[in-house]
Amino acid sequence: MNVKNSYTLADVALRAEVSEITVSRVLRNKASVADKTRERVLAVVRQMGYVPNRVAGTLASAGSNLIGVVLPSLSNIVFPDVLRGIHASLASSGYQPVIGVTDYDMNTEEELVASLLSWQPAAMIVSGLHHTDYTVAMLKRSGVRIAELMDIDSPPLDIAVGMSHRQAGYDTALHLHKRGYRRFGYVGHDRVRDERAARRYEGFREGLQAVGLSLVGETTLDGPSSTQAGRELLGQLLARHANLDVVVFSNDDMAVGGVFHCFAAGIRPREDLALFGFNGLDIGQALPQPLSTILSRRFLIGKTAAEMILQSPDYPGQPTICDTGYDIVEGETA
Repeated sequence: MNVKNSYTLADVALRAEVSEITVSRVLRNKASVADKTRERVLAVVRQMGYVPNRVAGTLASAGSNLIGVVLPSLSNIVFPDVLRGIHASLASSGYQPVIGVTDYDMNTEEELVASLLSWQPAAMIVSGLHHTDYTVAMLKRSGVRIAELMDIDSPPLDIAVGMSHRQAGYDTALHLHKRGYRRFGYVGHDRVRDERAARRYEGFREGLQAVGLSLVGETTLDGPSSTQAGRELLGQLLARHANLDVVVFSNDDMAVGGVFHCFAAGIRPREDLALFGFNGLDIGQALPQPLSTILSRRFLIGKTAAEMILQSPDYPGQPTICDTGYDIVEGETA
């Protein structure tokens, strides 16, 4: 059972027989404390199991060891991979990420950014390049480095690390056209909330147009992506357009559901119907026929963004874009 730490800075100071200011200086690793005093305070801290209140320390100090991180989701494995990359860079830096989740809602993002900025973080890491006007104004006024992740299709506020989703969609169309597919279908999720899915869809349509093709049919879910949704929507699409030879999905979650529909309906992936996803998730590669997809370099995106913040804490005067690229995974479903 977890027991809430009830000790305060004053309790540590009393037991160590020093002032609260001295304890604060020791915990913030300030040099103006004698070595013997520092050792005594740290010994008391260890004995008491005291955990410093970093938020209170931030509000009272000019600097902060916090980095605000705002992500759309942690239930989708995509963003835990990004977070692992951020943590890998920050692990030995002395900085700690404070995380908020928006559920792809820009108003929720606005509230989280306002809350995190009130703690005076050393930097902010957010997802995507599209935010409310107030969020943009707050980030610009903050005076800290801003890293926007996953997307490089629009000008960033400061640092952008990710890939061109529009180009990924375009390359998907060309790749599948070269494989001989001509009757294209599409299964997707809410493109209003998920801007990157919208950019991939637009690029995909542009790619088809470039080779003289268009979508035969499509079906889209109003809500977030899921494996179950992908299974159900593929069934609905094929009921209306039985002559499709390939279906592109908005992401691997949806595509894996499509594979399950094929298994249940006696449809052979690739032989009877080609299926193509996006993200390169482990679950897609663990299928009896590994999913054909595009691999986004999620860990690298998070790691690179944090590294760029640490390497250059001050804004250089112009935005920086880092293209981490992507890989087409041929798989066995297309």
